[in-house]
Amino acid sequence: MDQAGIPVQTCSPAIDESALKSQIKDPKTLAEALARLKAQSGFQQTKAPFVIGSDQVACYEGTIFNKPGCRKKALETLKQLQGQTHQLITSVCLISPHAEKTWTNTTLLTMRPLTTQQIEAYIDEDSPLDCAGSYKLEKAGIRLFTKVQSSDFTAIQGLPMIELCNRLWDSGFFNNYTDDPV
Repeated sequence: MDQAGIPVQTCSPAIDESALKSQIKDPKTLAEALARLKAQSGFQQTKAPFVIGSDQVACYEGTIFNKPGCRKKALETLKQLQGQTHQLITSVCLISPHAEKTWTNTTLLTMRPLTTQQIEAYIDEDSPLDCAGSYKLEKAGIRLFTKVQSSDFTAIQGLPMIELCNRLWDSGFFNNYTDDPV
């Protein structure tokens, strides 16, 4: 957000993610519901001119991978994803006093075949216990992949900034910029 010149204030959403995760089994529907609830909670808490809520869901063949929380689960997840192509679904909800808009970016990630030893070494290095899919693509996790396909590469870090900037631009947020090209 700083890079795009968007001032930001953060707040913790007052929602029970685990309850929703046990009810919604479709990854896209889950990501969208979580993003929407986070944005609605933030809008109620802050009364800011606009609020952004975002959530990511990693999935492969119908299985949703939550944040592992422990080394053993991270190892299990990465063993299942190694050598495969999975989805990282990132949903965003933008709320203003005039509108609520939700959109979703789906990134396809192909992970290279890995040995248990390589996976364990990676977990030791990045400690990705708080990440959907058990990897940090923005860190050493990048070397686990052979291919990343996305319409907005920034989505892999949790917030598709290109699409967000497009939507903010269209809403007039960047009106203080000149129309004259540089």
